[in-house]
Amino acid sequence: MKRHTSIFTVVLAIAFCPLCILFSSCQDHKNNDDASGTFEATETIISAQANGVIEAFNIHEGQTLDSGMSVGYIDTTQLFLKKKQLEAQVKAMGYKLPDISAQTAQFKQQAAVTQSDLDYLLNEKRRTENLVKADAATPKQLDDINAKIATAKEQIKAIYKQGAAQTSALKTQRSGISADVQPLYFQIEQLNDQLKKSKIINPVNGTVLTKFAEANEMATTGKPLYSIADLSNIILRAYITGNQFGAVKLKQKVKVMVDDTTGKSKEYEGIIEWISDKAEFTPKTIQTKDERANLVYAIKIRVKNDGYLKIGMYGEVKFN
Repeated sequence: MKRHTSIFTVVLAIAFCPLCILFSSCQDHKNNDDASGTFEATETIISAQANGVIEAFNIHEGQTLDSGMSVGYIDTTQLFLKKKQLEAQVKAMGYKLPDISAQTAQFKQQAAVTQSDLDYLLNEKRRTENLVKADAATPKQLDDINAKIATAKEQIKAIYKQGAAQTSALKTQRSGISADVQPLYFQIEQLNDQLKKSKIINPVNGTVLTKFAEANEMATTGKPLYSIADLSNIILRAYITGNQFGAVKLKQKVKVMVDDTTGKSKEYEGIIEWISDKAEFTPKTIQTKDERANLVYAIKIRVKNDGYLKIGMYGEVKFN
């Protein structure tokens, strides 16, 4: 009987030994991990900037987009027609602008004719003065010429004054029309901006995560169309204890491990780019009061993605 018991004890020990080794290995692996967390990315939600029916929307989830790429457009018929109407109004008001040069040309012509008459009278005055000195003309003839010269000079002054008044009135009229046209130009610029925003232009490099709208649906300003994130560099949000807080620093290089499809670990190099300065409760399902009392600090580690890392994937960190 004792012999059978001894044999049973040996068999039990042999069977239990690998389990102990496995458990010990798991414990060692767990202890070697300085921190752990999940991968995330900075997600940007792209929203519509115009109202109307989405005429085209050529993206799909998982698609990689470049910054500045056109991915669709919203119906712009009403905006286009409104712009044409404003341009027609501007053109019509342009016809009302007075041609100052043409409308004041008559005053220049009158002044030129009167100046020619004045030049003639001045020549006559010199000739008559010589005749009076030679007693070949009377002083009255000279007085008559002087009177005509004075009249001609006054006429020239009056013509220039009338021309200046007309020019001033036409400039005022032109300024008033131009002032009325200026708001129309602003409205056209506003419509051009709305027409530009009717084109759905992708603003950042990244991968489409979620598509919220489809072609032929109604879009309104601010309605989300799709979300996008740059997955070429992905963020591991991990948590460290208060004891580890003083041992980490910004720009520090760390090792990040994730499980691959074979059950082994893939190793990446990461850089700590953010460390929270406030402690928070352990972010997991807490079972006991003691566990709820554990406070940790969040950190963000940037990792260059080779295409294998995904949002939500679990990762482990070693600081040394």
